[in-house]
Amino acid sequence: MSATATYTVSGMTCGHCVASVKEEVSEISGVTEVEVDLESGRLVVVSSDPVDPATVRAAVDEAGYTVTSEA
Repeated sequence: MSATATYTVSGMTCGHCVASVKEEVSEISGVTEVEVDLESGRLVVVSSDPVDPATVRAAVDEAGYTVTSEA
């Protein structure tokens, strides 16, 4: 069983930004897949168990960007 959560991230402007977000979010325990769409700012996190949104927000902050919404 897996859990999928979608967020919107602001501030990303290039492929390096996408890579930074992917790297930080991928380090969260239980995360199995991370997809980031630069144009829309959409971040999809797939994990073995639900991940606390605060943990995802902290990882995105660590990368230097901001989660503006959760879906």
